[in-house]
Amino acid sequence: MTPRDQKGGRVTDNEEEIDAIMLAVQALVGVAAQSVTEVEDRVTVPQLRALVLIASRGPMNLSALAETMSVHPSNASRACDRLVAGGLLRRRESSLDRRNLVLDLTDDGRQLIEVLVEHRRAAIAQVLERVPAGRRRAVARALGTFGSAAGEESASQAWKLGWHS
Repeated sequence: MTPRDQKGGRVTDNEEEIDAIMLAVQALVGVAAQSVTEVEDRVTVPQLRALVLIASRGPMNLSALAETMSVHPSNASRACDRLVAGGLLRRRESSLDRRNLVLDLTDDGRQLIEVLVEHRRAAIAQVLERVPAGRRRAVARALGTFGSAAGEESASQAWKLGWHS
């Protein structure tokens, strides 16, 4: 018997695949969102995004950060001012152009990102424990293939939550 959708039409294999991936995405977004709660007492989501971008790309100037975040430089500047005041980000002169300030994570900023990553890894490990042992490798391979097809980088960079541009 061919499966039917809610309107009585036939469900294609492609639709079933999409639905399965949507279910996995829902779970992964839940893991990512829950990890944000581990740091939300210290930063807002836009501030966290700035930290994540600098952590993943290395030091950058305010203009590059604003462009990468697709926000007006004044918005990026306000977020960075708060991160500097909170001891998570530092401004320093560029070694290439002393007129240019570079933003970089402090040790506390790096530690905040590490807390985020470790929380996500632990939550994913808990979910994997509920997958039958004989299927874990296939699930990991399939999700890795999907991530690569989406343009994501190595697993060590997976914590970025699609915040590459």
